[in-house]
Amino acid sequence: MNIVAQSWESREASCFFHTFTDLPSLQADGSVVIDRGEGPFIIDTGGRRFFEGNSGLWNMTLGFSERRLADVAFRQYLEFPGYHTFFGRNSKPVIRLAEKMLSLAPAPMSRAFFTNSGSDANESVVKLLWMIWAAEGKPQRRKLLTRKNAYHGATVMASALTGKDYVKAFGLPGPEIIVLDCPHAWRFAHHGESEEEFSARLAKSLEERILAEGPETIAGMFAEPVMGAGGVIVPPEKYFEQIQPVLKRYGIPLVADEVICGFGRTGHLWGSLAVGQIADIVVASKSMSAGYFPMGAVLLSPEMDKRASAASAVWEEFPHGFTTGGHPVGCAISLEAIRIITEEGIFKNVVAVGETFQAGLRALADHPMIGEARGLGLMGALETVADKKTKQSFAGDLRIGERIAKEARDRGFIIRPLGSAVVLAPPFISTQSQIEELLTVLKVVLDVVHNQVKDKVS
Repeated sequence: MNIVAQSWESREASCFFHTFTDLPSLQADGSVVIDRGEGPFIIDTGGRRFFEGNSGLWNMTLGFSERRLADVAFRQYLEFPGYHTFFGRNSKPVIRLAEKMLSLAPAPMSRAFFTNSGSDANESVVKLLWMIWAAEGKPQRRKLLTRKNAYHGATVMASALTGKDYVKAFGLPGPEIIVLDCPHAWRFAHHGESEEEFSARLAKSLEERILAEGPETIAGMFAEPVMGAGGVIVPPEKYFEQIQPVLKRYGIPLVADEVICGFGRTGHLWGSLAVGQIADIVVASKSMSAGYFPMGAVLLSPEMDKRASAASAVWEEFPHGFTTGGHPVGCAISLEAIRIITEEGIFKNVVAVGETFQAGLRALADHPMIGEARGLGLMGALETVADKKTKQSFAGDLRIGERIAKEARDRGFIIRPLGSAVVLAPPFISTQSQIEELLTVLKVVLDVVHNQVKDKVS
C-alpha cells in the first residue's frame, strides 16, 4: 500500500485514536488535519482556512505564528536545551519565570513550582494537601471539595475532581471527592431568587455539607474562577464572597484553578480578580505559554509555603515532581508569552475586543433557540433551548451543539460544542473586525440550525 498516496485524513483514520471527540460526528463528517497556522487562523491540508474561535483548547492565545516565541525557544535550545529541578538543581529561565509569576499573582504568593500541564498541576496540589495534613497529624483530612460541571483535568485525581458525568466511565469519583452545587444561576436559581440570594443558599449548602462530612476530614476545595469546560459558567453575584468565610471557618484551603482564566482570558489578568476569589494556592497553565510549550504552575501563599516546607522536612524532601517540570525552554517561552501579553498591548486588546464580543453574545440571546448568553472577556457560551420559557434543552439525538459547530466550520470558523451549549474563546490577538465577523456568522449558523430542527421539537 502506498501510504503517501492516501489523504492525510485517510491515514489518520487508520492509525489515530481520537480523544474527547464526538465519534458519530467524526464518522459522519471526518476529521480536520491542520497543515499550518497564520495569526488566529489555521489552514488544513486541503487549504481551507479557519478562524480558531476557541484558541485551540483555550491556550493558543497569541495565535499560531508568533515568531518571537519561536525565536526565544530556538535561542534557549542552543543555550541550554533541557533539564530538571530535582536535587536542588535549577536553570536561570525557571527562576526568572517563578519571580515573574509571583510578581503578577492575584493574591500574595510566596513560591512557585512548575509542571507539564494544568492537569498535573492540580494533581500535584492534591498530593501536596494530603502530605501537609498528614504531617500535621491529621491524615484523615483527605476529602476534596469540587463542584458539579467543574473541569480540573484528565489525570486520575484531576478527573475525579471534574464534576462531569463522563468521569463515571473510569469509576470516578471515589469517596474522597465531595461534589457541591453548580453555581449556575440561570439554570439552578429558584424562581424569583436573586443572584446574591442564590450565592447565599450555596454558601449555606456548603457549610451543611462540610458539617455532614466532618470538617476534620476535608483537605481542600478546588474552584475555577469561571467554569470553562463546564460551559463558561460565571459565578453569581458575591459567590466567592459568601463561600470563602465558610472555608476559612473550618480551615479548608481554597485552590484557584486558573488554568483557563489566568493571564487575561476574562478581561482581567487573573479570573480570581474578576470574581473576588482569594485563594491559598493558584494553579496556572494554557495562556501562560500561549500554547507554545506544555507548561503548568503551582503558586503557594506564604502560609501554604510554610506548611508545605514543614511537611516536606518530615521526608527530607518534597517527594514529587516531573522530569520536564520547569523545562528551561518552556520557561523561556512562558516568560516571553507573559511579556507580550502584559507589555505589548495584547491584554488591552482583550479588554477592548472583549466588550464587542460580550455585547454580540448578549444580542444573540434574543434568538429563538438561545436560552442564555454568558461570559467574561474573551470567553463566552450560548446555551441552546427547545423552549425559552421552560428552559427545556433539545433532545440529545438532535446533536444541536455538533450541528452548530459543523455549520460554523463549513463557513470557516471553529467553535466548540459542549452538550446543549456552544463555547467560544477567541485568541487574544483577534481584531474587532474578526470578532464582528465571528458573531455575524454565528447568527447565520443559528438561523440555519434552527430551521433544520424547529419541526422536530415536540
